[in-house]
Amino acid sequence: MTAENYITRDKTKSVSVGNSKIGGGAKVSIQSMTNTRTSDVFATVEQILQLESFGCDIIRVAVPDVESAKALADIKQKIHIPLVADIHFDYKLALEAIHNGADKIRINPGNITNIKEVAACANAFKVPIRVGVNSGSVPNDIKASLGVTPHALVMSAKRYIKMLNDNDFDNIVVSLKSSNVIDTIASYRLISQNIDYPLHLGVTEAGTTLSGSIKSAVGIGSLLADGIGDTFRVTLTADPVEEVKIAKEILAACGLRDNYVEVIACPTCARTSIDVIEIANRISELTKDIHFPLTVAIMGCAVNGPGEASHADIGVSGAGDVGDSNGFDGNGVLFKKGKVIKTIPQDQIISVLMEEINDIVNAG
Repeated sequence: MTAENYITRDKTKSVSVGNSKIGGGAKVSIQSMTNTRTSDVFATVEQILQLESFGCDIIRVAVPDVESAKALADIKQKIHIPLVADIHFDYKLALEAIHNGADKIRINPGNITNIKEVAACANAFKVPIRVGVNSGSVPNDIKASLGVTPHALVMSAKRYIKMLNDNDFDNIVVSLKSSNVIDTIASYRLISQNIDYPLHLGVTEAGTTLSGSIKSAVGIGSLLADGIGDTFRVTLTADPVEEVKIAKEILAACGLRDNYVEVIACPTCARTSIDVIEIANRISELTKDIHFPLTVAIMGCAVNGPGEASHADIGVSGAGDVGDSNGFDGNGVLFKKGKVIKTIPQDQIISVLMEEINDIVNAG
């Protein structure tokens, strides 16, 4: 199976979610989900605004009851990104969410009764539906014949899509998630050859920040690199802000994020003569809100930089070959596109580098 066989992002249908587009060649959007009680409007809005500030493009909230569905109207007035309602079992909650302004609803048609009425309401309000299938929601008859496999997930999704199509509904986004990374990748690769609906990527129940980030980077990153996927959520057992941070790094690694400062750094070794770890972490933090295409290199010694990092727009490296007894000789060199500009004392490296970065950004 080669990348050329896959349906790529510019060949999927375009779906409008509030003021955003999913599919049809639109940028890959980052999603997250609140962990507040949706009926607590203040807490939910506060969390959404925080997620917005970190770069979340679309936000999903759980709607387990009528009170939560009605709260969507107030929440939507106070945020700036599309609002998605997550619905299970009770079709009336889907209707209530749509009437209260949900920009999209996520359902598993297999556990929703009266799908006809939901489809009609969504059509009337031009609200898309995400057909969400995961390894725990494969219908029993499909599970009996295929088990919980990529083919089973795809067959389940196609059945649910047909249910909506049979009710004259075609405004669809599809997801197929498994906690197994390999199954997730295989499922999306297979479904991408069978449908042209936009795909929402994710590795479900990925786990804690470390393990979940790695699983998501492997699963989501592999698919994005193949040209598969129009939107995604990194699911972590952690603060939702961490989901957005990791999502941005995945996009960057796949070459799908622009207008940001990329900080590259060497892994350090016995030749390291400046505090690469501290400098890299501080520069990453200080530049996280800068929207400008710039590559900054932090290299430990003259061996790795400036030569190895000559492609960087700007960077610093250790001035010596070997550190002193404390690990650092106290000096660094500033370089631009591989050309050494000047020597900098250790305690001035961060301030001088940030001054140079800001000058480049301000010059445009």
